[in-house]
Amino acid sequence: MKALKTAALSLFILVMAGCANHNKSPEYLTYVEIGDEVPISRFVDTQGNSIDLTQSKNNKLLILFATWCHDSQRTMQQLANSDLHLSPNIDIIGIGREENADALTTFATKYELNFPLVADEDRSIYSMFANSGIPRLILLDPDNKVVKTIIGEKENTIDKVVW
Repeated sequence: MKALKTAALSLFILVMAGCANHNKSPEYLTYVEIGDEVPISRFVDTQGNSIDLTQSKNNKLLILFATWCHDSQRTMQQLANSDLHLSPNIDIIGIGREENADALTTFATKYELNFPLVADEDRSIYSMFANSGIPRLILLDPDNKVVKTIIGEKENTIDKVVW
């Protein structure tokens, strides 16, 4: 019985703590600042398509997330329910931190996502932007410069997505 209580308490702490990497006191570091050029501009999505941010003059929204993270799930649901993903002037790319193509394809179907997803199985993409905390939303201008970064651990994250 004691083991069951300990397991339940551990699960409760994990759920309540959000989707960060947890140390004694996690410090969210963001490695890109407003005005910086995006550190990576070429991706391959889960369908094998090449994406080159330099080929588009739209604003861009990069979403670094994980399928298991409830904050990421909420943010993706908010995005799917918003008009952002319908705009012809915004390119959206979801980057699944420590995710593979199969998990992302399943996630895209479940959340009815209509934008490309990129598997970042080894965190090599994520680590260019931050050390901890998901979802992270990176807003880029048409020249691929950082306009804003958002950590989406609160309600109504999508409302903050304004260039």
